[in-house]
Amino acid sequence: MSKICLMQGNQAVAEGAIAAGVKFFGGYPITPSTEVAESLAKMLPAVGGKFIQMEDEIAGIGVIIGASLTGKKVMTATSGPGFSLKQELLGYACIAEIPMVIVNVQRVGPSTGQPTSPAQGDVMQARWGTHGDHPMIALTPGSVPECFDLTIKAYEFSEKYRTPVILLLDEVIGHMREKIELPASYDEIVKPQRKLPKVRPEEYKAYKTDDDLIPAMAPFGTGYRWHVTGLVHDEYGFPDGSPAATKACTDRLHAKVTNNLDDIILYENYCMDDAEIAVIAYGGTARTAYAAVDDARAKGIKVGLFRPITMWPFPEKQVKEIASQVKNILVAEMNFGQYVIEVERAVAGKVPVTLHAKYDSEAITPNELIVAIENLK
Repeated sequence: MSKICLMQGNQAVAEGAIAAGVKFFGGYPITPSTEVAESLAKMLPAVGGKFIQMEDEIAGIGVIIGASLTGKKVMTATSGPGFSLKQELLGYACIAEIPMVIVNVQRVGPSTGQPTSPAQGDVMQARWGTHGDHPMIALTPGSVPECFDLTIKAYEFSEKYRTPVILLLDEVIGHMREKIELPASYDEIVKPQRKLPKVRPEEYKAYKTDDDLIPAMAPFGTGYRWHVTGLVHDEYGFPDGSPAATKACTDRLHAKVTNNLDDIILYENYCMDDAEIAVIAYGGTARTAYAAVDDARAKGIKVGLFRPITMWPFPEKQVKEIASQVKNILVAEMNFGQYVIEVERAVAGKVPVTLHAKYDSEAITPNELIVAIENLK
């Protein structure tokens, strides 16, 4: 049996977190992500978890780093200005390889911007917001049911690859309400688990890896001792300032992700089999694109939709395949033009790439996209 609900995207994220086995949330309320925190404040105590509202956004990510080190699955949620504040500790979690999920429900910016208005202006920040070289996994749902499913998937990736994962919603998806069918019990959902050490505590090296390049992670308080630092480190976790250690650390952080792109990169093709024009859209804009594709096809225009679900790593192989199939690519996004830069890089001039950008605090409409599609004919 399952239960059918009318639910907001942010609430579905909270349900997905509980289903994945999250036991700790630390954060700070900020529009339009606050419902994630509100929901988990109610739900976590009922499953033996803890919720804590911190004094600011920086503390919100700091406290989940600590909780993750004890072996808990953790979450924080934020929006534009708060996401900016979390970047330094996000970089710390990347180099220390601390699993966590950060929900960012995008709104208009920069700075305070338009707190309740839709935008997709944090796409590049999700990939390049921190300093230094490291990979990033970011997933973008396009519906309320997908908010639930991708939250579980985010924990699968975070725990499996021992890395932070960003769940990148926009205000449209976070605040819309939609039918969702939830399992009657979350007990049957397989809870993602991180790799645990198989050696005795005295033999444990916190960053020693095998062929999968992912170190086993011993929870604090279980008898294993290890040093956690934001510096480049050796296998024990202690700082190592040598060029060799720096290169090896950077190479491994990237390789554990790039070696598994077939597992990590998720996407959807809609009406792409005979498409001569491809629309690339994600999140709330993809919902507009479905309608625009259907309406354009009713007019005899062969157009399809490629929807990246994994935003980062960028689905380069898939975009290159699209470029070999179609005559034109239209990138639609609620920003001044961000994802289009990566599309242009991957396409490398093989076919024209056109941007339909909207950044006036209103969502793109199907009619606007249809006009843009017709202009490509």
